[in-house]
Amino acid sequence: MKLVYTEQALNSLEDILYFMASKVSRKKLSLIRNRILDAADTLLKQPLQGAEEPYLKHLSLGHRRIIDGNYKIIYRVIGEYIYITDIFDTRQDPDKMKS
Repeated sequence: MKLVYTEQALNSLEDILYFMASKVSRKKLSLIRNRILDAADTLLKQPLQGAEEPYLKHLSLGHRRIIDGNYKIIYRVIGEYIYITDIFDTRQDPDKMKS
């Protein structure tokens, strides 16, 4: 299996870190980033560990999610690839995921 981050996922991660930068220390910011990336890495051992993502079910593309703290990692498994399609801060309105 191979983990692939989409541009959307990378942009979302960047937005999360930018938002948090004014609220936490650099060390804490680094810990947040590493924790999100480490959680995504667990998919390499168990790609189907996450539940179906109900807010994206209408797309019928098999989006799944794992949750780590305040962050939801949205992904799809296609063949030998695990595509991280988004990283979503769960403190936001979940309807934002549909757009």
